[in-house]
Amino acid sequence: MSIKEDFDNLLDKLQIERDEINLKLHLASMEAKQEFEEAEKTWHRLKIKATEIADDSVETSEEFIAKAKIVGEELKDTYYRIGKRLAD
Repeated sequence: MSIKEDFDNLLDKLQIERDEINLKLHLASMEAKQEFEEAEKTWHRLKIKATEIADDSVETSEEFIAKAKIVGEELKDTYYRIGKRLAD
């Protein structure tokens, strides 16, 4: 599996997790809501990077994709923490 496919799979998983958390937010504490709002900013930046990576006319290096993937993994951890908080 290529790094681009890995990144696309990560984006798909993040979208699902994001949607699930968004549904539970109305029951969340203020702290979880604030953390989610910060995660939303990161999500939007990551989506912009994903668009750049997907655009074949734009030169993207392996390093750029790898850095975007790291941000995605950090966002995944954040979504997991928020989800755990909402489940308790």
